[in-house]
Amino acid sequence: MHFMTYKKKNRIEEPTETYEVTPTNEVTSEELHPVLIQMLEIGLKQIELGQTKPHEQVMAEMKKKYNFK
Repeated sequence: MHFMTYKKKNRIEEPTETYEVTPTNEVTSEELHPVLIQMLEIGLKQIELGQTKPHEQVMAEMKKKYNFK
């Protein structure tokens, strides 16, 4: 029977990868999923129509509904 030494036990080695990241502040519509774009448009329309709730109200409703403080 072969036993693992302490140094080899639970040792994980991940492959080394080099990733090049170019930060951008703009997201083009080609990068957004069509469903996400539709949801964002609906949300913006709801804001225009005043169909939103203040954060405090939403949190009070969640606390009451899910019984947390």
